[in-house]
Amino acid sequence: MSQDLNVVMLSWEFPPRIIGGISPHVHYLSRSLSRKGVKVYIVTCDFPGAPQHEIVDGAEVFRIDSYKNPSPDFATWVYLMNVNMQKEAASLIRSLGNKIDVIHAHDWLVATAGIGLKHVFRKPLFATMHSTEIGRRNGIHFDYERMIHETEAWLAYEAWKVICCSDYMVSHVQWAFGLPADKLVMVPNGVNYEVYSKYENEDLTQFRGKFALPEEKIVLFVGRLVYEKGIHVLVNAVPKILEKTNAKFVIVGNGYMKEQLAGLVKNMGLAHKVQFTGFVDDETLRKLQKCASVSVVPSLFEPFGIVALEAMAAKSPVVVSDTGGLSEIVEHDVSGVKTYVSNPDSLAWGITKVLVDDGYANWLRNNAYKRIQEKYDWDKIAQQTKVTYSSVLSEYSKSFWAQQMV
Repeated sequence: MSQDLNVVMLSWEFPPRIIGGISPHVHYLSRSLSRKGVKVYIVTCDFPGAPQHEIVDGAEVFRIDSYKNPSPDFATWVYLMNVNMQKEAASLIRSLGNKIDVIHAHDWLVATAGIGLKHVFRKPLFATMHSTEIGRRNGIHFDYERMIHETEAWLAYEAWKVICCSDYMVSHVQWAFGLPADKLVMVPNGVNYEVYSKYENEDLTQFRGKFALPEEKIVLFVGRLVYEKGIHVLVNAVPKILEKTNAKFVIVGNGYMKEQLAGLVKNMGLAHKVQFTGFVDDETLRKLQKCASVSVVPSLFEPFGIVALEAMAAKSPVVVSDTGGLSEIVEHDVSGVKTYVSNPDSLAWGITKVLVDDGYANWLRNNAYKRIQEKYDWDKIAQQTKVTYSSVLSEYSKSFWAQQMV
């Protein structure tokens, strides 16, 4: 395809605004697409200190005002944010002489804006479904959840193609929204493993000392402290692991379960063995991943498992629950250890297995690093995404909309 493929990407988060995994996904995907001759315009929410307009690694970023209107709740805020996002993106597209080929929406939070732009400009809409409400909540129980589920279903229906990051998510999304198989395409998530190379020859002894004693092995958890991430499973496994080996548990992230978990650890008499760091900056996180004796991803529901990939890129052995995208990323006893979902005994077994056998840990570490280079490199993922765009544009060129636009 020629160099003039133009894409407008909509995302409610983009660095320095980082809420979850969408932010780094959009950043690295847009960077690699830019390298492949795709012009990417990102329309996202504003963030204190971040410019309204800038170019980041080849992608042009526009940050819209998302806080001006008072909102009684999150759902209202999302709706008003979408009104602003659609208005700003429409203005951008018009200023470019309508020369946009594709609109690409990331998750339900930007569905309304993406669908509106699709119909105003009559361009193909792509949707990347990073997760689903029915998966996160293990069903739909309340009207609020139903609203999100129906918004996701609407986005999936309106999209020309729905991109999912794992085979598990392809089947899950097809089931959740009753989609035809040919509407779904699997393009994996990626990891930027180059960012860890600068720490290869750095002495991290002093840094490590802030978190653990020299004789303690570091067991690292990174993620939101919410039920579906399985952090409670890890906390319940702590005493069983300490029976077998001397370890310090470093828990990075925030979430509604934090106080409850800290109370549980205190009642166990193990507050000196578990450190809740809260949110940390990228530099601290990467150094922690390099220092970790094992990185644990005990999720109950996991569409992909980017945290596992990052740990593998940092050459930290991984122990994961055998669910969702994690099952596809990790090959048991080869690139990591898989354990039973929501089972503290199984998780304790897996973590202990890595901590007590350095030879086994090294075997996992080396195999995992090779795997991410082969499959989860962002340039390869951008190429797959570009091919998906191109195949849809070929179909679109024969459509009624395309004929009208000529």
